[in-house]
Amino acid sequence: MCAGWEDGPMPSPHAPLLRALAGDRPEQTPVWFMRQAGRSLPEYRELRVGTRMLDACLTPDLAAEITLQPVRRHKVDAAVFFSDIVIPLRLAGVDVVIEPGRGPVFAEPVRTAADVDRITAIDPNDLDTTAITDAVRIVTAELGDTPLIGFAGAPFTLAAYLVEGGPSKEHLRARAMMHTDPDAWDRLAGWLSRVSRRFLEAQRDAGAATVQLFDSWAGSLSPADYRAHVAPHSKAAVEGLGLPVIHFGVGTGPFLRDMRLDGAASAVGVDWRQPLDEAAGILGQGVTVQGNIDPAMLQAPWPILEAHVRDVLERGRAARAHILNLGHGVPPETDPDQLTRIVELAHS
Repeated sequence: MCAGWEDGPMPSPHAPLLRALAGDRPEQTPVWFMRQAGRSLPEYRELRVGTRMLDACLTPDLAAEITLQPVRRHKVDAAVFFSDIVIPLRLAGVDVVIEPGRGPVFAEPVRTAADVDRITAIDPNDLDTTAITDAVRIVTAELGDTPLIGFAGAPFTLAAYLVEGGPSKEHLRARAMMHTDPDAWDRLAGWLSRVSRRFLEAQRDAGAATVQLFDSWAGSLSPADYRAHVAPHSKAAVEGLGLPVIHFGVGTGPFLRDMRLDGAASAVGVDWRQPLDEAAGILGQGVTVQGNIDPAMLQAPWPILEAHVRDVLERGRAARAHILNLGHGVPPETDPDQLTRIVELAHS
């Protein structure tokens, strides 16, 4: 047991999500949604008026309330901590803002060996995570037996933003650094791994029951580059945390088995492109699958969406266990009632 877990209520090990992560099949398939608030909930939008994204993430009572809103509305089987992947960098003193309609923008991109020296001089152990632990404790006090999923960005996705200086479609600079200066790349990715781990440890110690590592941009990599330059750093971020780990990336079909991180991941999230039974065959029986409702289908009439969800549930039976989720995040324009109906269907 890690320090801090005894401070608050612990979810039951019989919670459907935790059973599925352990390889068991509970009576009802557990379900939660990536980006559960997702700007789709009217109560979320009302709460966020006049508050910048990163400020909301670092205001404990606000972050806690946003984390809890989807659980109350949809009756999902887990809360996912409301944050942003760049929050650990903000806590490390990196100058980053979220520009509406664009995403994270960094005042000083990291593109040279000297830039890497500058940023890696910051000790991840010095991050002040008080706002994070305070928010997690508020959440877990209300959740009771419902597990909280901790959240962090994977080293490659964080590096992709840092090196580019902001969002990018192909992450050319980040991918180029791997080959033109592999030493600088490894130092940067290794530092980001420690930053993400510190962020996850803070959530764990305050009461998170499991964690998910998001590698949103890993799909831009070749299998060889992923294995050589990325997977070891992602593994280091989560290995030995003492909690079940869910690992998710977009477009990772070509190297899906590598997403197991040599056994460090208890579950692998699959995006909407790959049928779950096919993914389960690639992953093998030693891992739970998560996914993979197509987010675009949330705009379809219920009979069409229902048929799609039933198909996902049936294909998920090929794995040792299945956590129902989307193949990516909830789009902002989603009708929240569609999500509630998916939960009711999964639980029935």
